[in-house]
Amino acid sequence: MTRRPLRHTLSLSALAACGLAVTLVGCSSPATSAPADDVDWDALSHEELVEMATEEGEVNAYAFTSRIAAIEESFEAEYPDIDVVASDISSSELITRLATEHTAGSATADVAYVSDAPVVVTELLADGVLLPYVPSRVSDALPTEFQEPLPANRLSTKVLMYNEEAHPDGPPVTNLWELTEDDWSGRVVLVDPNVRGDYLDLATEFSLRADEMATAYADHFGEEIALDDGAPDAGLQFMKDLYANNAVLVDDTDTVNAAVGVTG
Repeated sequence: MTRRPLRHTLSLSALAACGLAVTLVGCSSPATSAPADDVDWDALSHEELVEMATEEGEVNAYAFTSRIAAIEESFEAEYPDIDVVASDISSSELITRLATEHTAGSATADVAYVSDAPVVVTELLADGVLLPYVPSRVSDALPTEFQEPLPANRLSTKVLMYNEEAHPDGPPVTNLWELTEDDWSGRVVLVDPNVRGDYLDLATEFSLRADEMATAYADHFGEEIALDDGAPDAGLQFMKDLYANNAVLVDDTDTVNAAVGVTG
């Protein structure tokens, strides 16, 4: 694959951090934190669930990805009497909406498809905003580690991207610390962790690999790293230096991809 050089930019959209990225759960309000009428949902057959859903006629889904539109289309093709009302919003907005609706006692979503697992688990799950649900018909196919504490739809891996047409000879850097130098000032694009909290995983991974980052620093600069105040390890020092080198923070990966270039 090649990418048209719209900008000669290396994008640090993600790197080598892998973890629970997406959670599929049920939503509740304070007034309905227990299943309606104490129904044992696991005991119901697929046909019984479909019958009940058809009587209700609608299911509301909050999702952090535009892929929910394809899910809506395929679901309604299979179950034409059930209307999927899908909302495509960012993960941070989704989390805020779920928490706000829960507090107000007016939960709208039936299902949440959301990333940023650390926030989801420690806040939404812990506060009863979300309830885990694994249909019995799929539980045998889903490994236990991906069922708890909430069912995981997929894992996310962070990677580096660069424009292949702008750099036909291969990756333009061989050491991550190069990105903190003047040549790369304003040319590194990454998703703002304040908008997409799951990108804090990136900083966490750098910190977990602090020894490797310190070795990489010494290899590149020829001296041992000296940490600034507020940077407890080499990984977080790298993030600090990267931001100080005019890293470009954007709201989503679509913007990152456009900055790197389109295929063709």
